Amino acid sequence: MKKLVGLVLVMSSLMMSAQTNSELIKHYEAYYAQMQKQGDVQGMINGMTHLNILAPSQARMDTLAYIYMSEGKYVQALNTIGFEENAADSDIAVEVKAISLKAAKQPKMAIGHFEEVFKRNSSPVIAYELAELYLQTSNLPEADKHIAFGLANAKDDMKRAFYESQQPYEVPLKAAFMYLNALSTYNKDTKANIDSAVDILDAALKIAPNFNMINITKNELLRQKQMLQSQTPQPKQ
Repeated sequence: MKKLVGLVLVMSSLMMSAQTNSELIKHYEAYYAQMQKQGDVQGMINGMTHLNILAPSQARMDTLAYIYMSEGKYVQALNTIGFEENAADSDIAVEVKAISLKAAKQPKMAIGHFEEVFKRNSSPVIAYELAELYLQTSNLPEADKHIAFGLANAKDDMKRAFYESQQPYEVPLKAAFMYLNALSTYNKDTKANIDSAVDILDAALKIAPNFNMINITKNELLRQKQMLQSQTPQPKQ
């Protein structure tokens, strides 16, 4: 009899626990939906964190990481889903890892994830990210491969934002690829290729006259050219 009573108490406890857990899940689902409606990002993070504790799922973890990334909280995003390469990752997870690692100044680690994104969606926008990362890591052949893809496939309505000036601005994506092409050309031979790189920059300026970064780079290249010329021994009269 005592065993039967004990079993009934255990079963009742489990049923009550399951009911409480179910009610909490419904509560936080409603809470998360309300925070979305109000545009309260921290509330969304709190709601999704509770949901992921109560009923863990990869989709919820990916969503939480994506919210962190969207808010510029890249370390928190990576702490949520990790940074390892995994072919089974969702599209969202791969994108979060790629963008967050790049933002966290880990270009070599970001490349693998951007390559996976590019494999799933070979767009000029992703090609630009890869070309830029390969230039940062001095892998010019791979950078050139993605620059060539971008120049061939960038559409007129595709834009790239730049933030080096006080006022952010956009330029045609093709002009941005031309800028990277100039950098790659220069880095192949930093003495002999200055003029070639400047010619590419001038061509890009015709497409995007507001491209402030090109003017900065062009002025620096011309300054270097002047320095090299001043160091060259002049023929004796």
